[in-house]
Amino acid sequence: MMLKPGDKVAVLDEDLEGKVLSVSGGEVEIETSEGFLLSFQETDLVKLGSGLPHILPPDVNDLSKVIKEKESSKKRRSVRVKPKERTSPPMEVDLHIHKLVPKSGGLSNYEILSIQTDTAKRQLEFAMRKRIQKVVFIHGVGEGVLRAELETLFNRYENLKYYDADYQKYGLGATEVYIFQNY
Repeated sequence: MMLKPGDKVAVLDEDLEGKVLSVSGGEVEIETSEGFLLSFQETDLVKLGSGLPHILPPDVNDLSKVIKEKESSKKRRSVRVKPKERTSPPMEVDLHIHKLVPKSGGLSNYEILSIQTDTAKRQLEFAMRKRIQKVVFIHGVGEGVLRAELETLFNRYENLKYYDADYQKYGLGATEVYIFQNY
C-alpha cells in the first residue's frame, strides 16, 4: 500500500487514527487526532476512507468449499443416540441359577435362593460404589419367591426405588432399581 502525506490512517492493533505527515522508506510519521506526532512502520497502518484495496475479494468457489468443509465436520462430530440406548440401564444382573453357578444339580431350593440373594446384594452394593444409577435384576417369573426376597432386600436401603423393568424387553421377570446419588 502506498501512503502519501495527507492520507488518513488507522493503526493496526491500537485505537489510534491520524493524518500522514511524511513517508520515509518503510517508516511513516503521523499526527494523531489528539495532536501527537508518532512514527510507525507502513505495514502497521491501514489507509482510511478508501475501502480496503489490499484485500482481494474472495473467490466464490473457495467460499463454497469452506462452507462444505464446515458442514461435513459438523455432521461427523455429532453421533445420534437412539432413544432406546439412552434409556437402557447400564447394568443388568441375571439371577437365574444356571448363570450364577456352573452346576446347579444337587442344590436345595434354599441354597439356590441364598446364592441368588447374595449375588443381588453384592451387585447392588457394587453399583452403589461405582455410582451406577440404574440396575435391572432379571429374576424370572416362577412362583415369585425370589422376587419377594429381592423386594425385602431393596426395602433395607433408603437411597433407592424399585419398579417393574421394561415389559417389552424383559417381560414380567425383571425389576429395575434406581439408586439416588448423593453428590
